[in-house]
Amino acid sequence: MSTVLRRTKIVATLGPATDRNGELEKMIKAGLDVVRINMSHGNPTEHKGRVDAVRALAKKLDREVGVLVDLQGPKIRIARFAEEKIFLEAGDLFSLDNNVDLNAGNQHEVGLTYKSLPYDVKPGNRLLLDDGRLVFEVIDVVGERVNCTVIVGGALSNNKGINLQGGGLSAAALTDKDKEDILTAAEMEADFLALSFPRSAEDVEYCRSLAQKAGLNCAIVSKIERAEAVADDATLDGIILASDVIMIARGDLGVEVGDAQLPALQKKMIKRARQLNRVTITATQMMETMIDNAIPTRAEVFDVANAVMDGSDAVMLSGETATGKSPSLVIQTMGNICHEAEKSRTSRESTHRIDESFTAVDETIAMAAMYAANHFDVKCIASLTESGNTALLMSRISSGIPIIALTPHVKTRRKVTLFRGVYPSLVSYEGLDDSNVRDIIMERIKSFGIAKQGDLVLLTRGETRGILGGTNSMEIVKIP
Repeated sequence: MSTVLRRTKIVATLGPATDRNGELEKMIKAGLDVVRINMSHGNPTEHKGRVDAVRALAKKLDREVGVLVDLQGPKIRIARFAEEKIFLEAGDLFSLDNNVDLNAGNQHEVGLTYKSLPYDVKPGNRLLLDDGRLVFEVIDVVGERVNCTVIVGGALSNNKGINLQGGGLSAAALTDKDKEDILTAAEMEADFLALSFPRSAEDVEYCRSLAQKAGLNCAIVSKIERAEAVADDATLDGIILASDVIMIARGDLGVEVGDAQLPALQKKMIKRARQLNRVTITATQMMETMIDNAIPTRAEVFDVANAVMDGSDAVMLSGETATGKSPSLVIQTMGNICHEAEKSRTSRESTHRIDESFTAVDETIAMAAMYAANHFDVKCIASLTESGNTALLMSRISSGIPIIALTPHVKTRRKVTLFRGVYPSLVSYEGLDDSNVRDIIMERIKSFGIAKQGDLVLLTRGETRGILGGTNSMEIVKIP
């Protein structure tokens, strides 16, 4: 294994492009950490086949690759046009009407698949269609017909999405399709389950309860993409605390709050999630031009680097890998950008919890370990962990020190694939005494190529193995 360990993790969406012969293996070799299964496309058979392929290749390559299942969520869309596409100009009148046939839209009106729209809007509201490319202003609502003036025109085609500027649409975060897809995610033993469009902590808790009922005990990822989710600090904190991971989903969020607000919101959400010991993914259009091109734009390079320097645990690829020309090349390119950004001083310094008290023994050990590692010449931290929580707590501290999460549990190894600067490794200690376990730990550390004979490493572990949250000791040892 390379001695250069990239700290920021890469999440890549699977799709037709990754099904090409040999491409998935090249992606894993290029540094893929977590695969995303997008439930908005494909069917359960396709999804299960892709997950099986990932797990088989990860085993073959002696890697841990996490699986993230991304629920579709409510699709707030117009219906279809008789001629498939129309062109609207500023000043045109246009109506969105529940009573128009779903396949008979024309130059003046179109049907709705989201039947609640007439009840969610009022005169003066602005509707953003097709990711904000077209803008309508509501004149009035007559029955189930929303009459609008076109503010920004353009081409409008079948099934385009609708956002309400400022938020406020009543669609529930979980649809009947999502509930069925949770059952599929349980069959695939997903490591992460992403909830689209949560508006409150209650939405997240409901999703978790459905997952647990299905027998799926995994991390819940909340995709922050509604204006309501960031309307006030209390709501945002509630969603973060109810989640294990938040995804800064800049597509729909940018449409609802305005793209100009996104950079500040991104920095705020990443900082707050780290303060609350939660994991972050930054997503949407990060390397979009590499769907077709062999190199990214400089703007995309800066975008990925800024997400890294903001403190993101992971950066995500969507169409770039699902339908792009060279998924493995995109991962390799993104990995190089992340690695260079991680060399910056801002990526390695931390003031996390510097003025706060700790409330648990494992938390205290984690914070002390990171302080010691950042101020002493140790090559890495090795954390013997059951749940991965100690590794999570340590990874909230900005640092250049690799953290090896040593655990016998496959679910824990897959879980930490999303934690910044944490690398999973299998260790089995059944029937072994402390000296045997220490020898195994030393061998695992050396296998990563980041420490050699005579180097100092820091170990954290619990007095009694097999106990969740039992980490209560740390020591600095020399590799024999």
